[in-house]
Amino acid sequence: MSAQANRVMALSEWENRWQEGRTGFHRPQVHNLLENNLDKVVCGRKEVRFFFPLCGKAVDMKWLADMGHTVVGVEISEKGIKQFFAEQNLAYNEESVSAIPGAKLFKSADGKISIYQCDLYKFSSAVAGKFGGIWDRGALVAINPCDRQKYATLLISLMNNDCRYLVDTMEYNPELYKGPPFFVSEEDVKNAFANNDGSISRIPGGGCDIELLQSVDGFEERHKSWGLDSLTEKVYLLTPKAQ
Repeated sequence: MSAQANRVMALSEWENRWQEGRTGFHRPQVHNLLENNLDKVVCGRKEVRFFFPLCGKAVDMKWLADMGHTVVGVEISEKGIKQFFAEQNLAYNEESVSAIPGAKLFKSADGKISIYQCDLYKFSSAVAGKFGGIWDRGALVAINPCDRQKYATLLISLMNNDCRYLVDTMEYNPELYKGPPFFVSEEDVKNAFANNDGSISRIPGGGCDIELLQSVDGFEERHKSWGLDSLTEKVYLLTPKAQ
């Protein structure tokens, strides 16, 4: 990680990627690692509230909503949010968010999908409650490496006691590509989440249990342009430690 430790992406750079259509991170189909491991997240529960950090226009949101779950996402790009509703043929309402000055809430007409257009770090459980499931694809690997503890503290604070958090990571040679998406090892996941109780004080014994569910060859043709010749995708299941 040291090769990327000081790499910082400003929110404006992400906005520019959306404006310029440089969204190679978007997948037009439901993510296979979510499909493969959904049962481990849902665990037979009905109408789970899912949180999607840095959701973009992920088709996974509609897929879960069609199963009867509800989805709350956070995304900085208004263009990305509007593209999601247009591409999924969903009517939506737009409103301001009193708890976050300048933020907007885009909510599907049926109320199953809500996306907050705001800085992720201004979002909190006070805005939209806590969640029973989290699908983190393209968020932990996208945030600045120096912000991982802050990110983990926020995500843990959004977890209900029965929350099951699925996180997708990438491993490759960080000397060859500066990111994003950033290299995130199992050690990085543990350092951020294992002893983090979701508060500033970071009480020992808090945090999440972490289980590696699946590891696959994630290398695609487009990764050659990053200077890489291999890339491993791993998905972990995070659950709150029993208190």
